[in-house]
Amino acid sequence: MKITILTLFPDMFSPLKESIIGRAVKENKIEINIVNLRDYAQNKHQKCDDYPFGGGAGMVMMPQPIGSAIDDIDPEHKAHRIYTSPKGGVFTQSKAFELLNFEHLIILCGHYEGVDQRIIDMYIDEEISIGDYVLTGGELPAMVICDCVARYVDGVLANGSLVDESFADGMLEYPQYTRPAIYKGVSVPEVLLSGNHEKVDEWRREESKKLTALRRPDLLK
Repeated sequence: MKITILTLFPDMFSPLKESIIGRAVKENKIEINIVNLRDYAQNKHQKCDDYPFGGGAGMVMMPQPIGSAIDDIDPEHKAHRIYTSPKGGVFTQSKAFELLNFEHLIILCGHYEGVDQRIIDMYIDEEISIGDYVLTGGELPAMVICDCVARYVDGVLANGSLVDESFADGMLEYPQYTRPAIYKGVSVPEVLLSGNHEKVDEWRREESKKLTALRRPDLLK
């Protein structure tokens, strides 16, 4: 899979060079390209924003640099184009699985008061929000989407790591424990030390149900 991120602040994406995602990029299991929209601005100051027509606070990202970037990167519209916006549909695990079906994702990061509506109408396939709150820009949501989708690309994680995790079966993941067996007088649940895999699986299912009922009862409906 290839992911191209369009942003005014490319340095914000250094975390994608670290940990599991960074290793996957180095091993060519996924391709992530960060594009600086200022490189496409057709003015000597590389200006990419201006005051909104009709008045109002803040600045709006201009259409020309964004349109020029997308025309250059995806002239035949083969990629699936996403705009990270608080007005978009909320990002979920099922949406991550849906995005896996595309060979190339382009993610546009909004900033300031957003982008010119003509860009959304002419170039964007869908708007995605990561929650009902507003951030200073779309860079963090773009990283969230990129990280979540990339985990499910073949070879990025060991297959077993994807089976027993939150939302994999519609519920939250059960509690996890590791060594030492006793920490500050608190012991690991005895069943996990029993070696009885059937009992362990049963315990995990029950704990998953209890945790989901307590914290996310909406998932059990």
